[in-house]
Amino acid sequence: MVTSPGRTPTGDRLSVALAALEGGADCVQLRAPELADSDLLPLAATLAERCRSAGALFLVNDRVEVALEAEADGVHLGQRDEPDRARRRLGSSKTLGVSVGNVTEARAAAALGADYLGVTVWASPTKRDSVPIGLSGLTELARVTQLPVVGIGGITAENAAQVVEAGASAVAVISAVASAVDPVEATRALVAALGPLPCATPLPDTSQESPGDRSST
Repeated sequence: MVTSPGRTPTGDRLSVALAALEGGADCVQLRAPELADSDLLPLAATLAERCRSAGALFLVNDRVEVALEAEADGVHLGQRDEPDRARRRLGSSKTLGVSVGNVTEARAAAALGADYLGVTVWASPTKRDSVPIGLSGLTELARVTQLPVVGIGGITAENAAQVVEAGASAVAVISAVASAVDPVEATRALVAALGPLPCATPLPDTSQESPGDRSST
């Protein structure tokens, strides 16, 4: 589950993230582009602790230093966020996800040390700057990489299984949970749609799941 500004009925990222954990989310990504690092850090530290207690992966979007100081499990970066520099800063024990939109970007991200790839499947108001590649594009990309591929963009409980069937190792959602009247039940619906599957993105320890495992995020 990815938090996002203005997508929750209350505007409270923490309560929605905790609801997602209660509903069975195995990964939370904190996305708050409008917040300064000093404002983001306390929230990140709280979520890092709560995710650890729940046995879920916790990632920070874009902010490598915040992720490190909050003891997050890793970061997720876009194409303009210098993933090569982030990999060096994070070391080998933290998870690095990189958004990609084509095969060339996927191969470059893998070469830079990404642990998984994020792919926009369908158009979404929360992913306006991303070009969706559809299910066929997802399938093509998944075939050329050994890294787990996480689908995002326009994903709901009704279509999540299609994304996994097309080759994704996991799905990530924003509006499907954050905009729901009951985010706990919305998360449970997504988990039920995909089944009780282990986490696809590697945890920063010696008992990592296989990159081929599939899950809901």
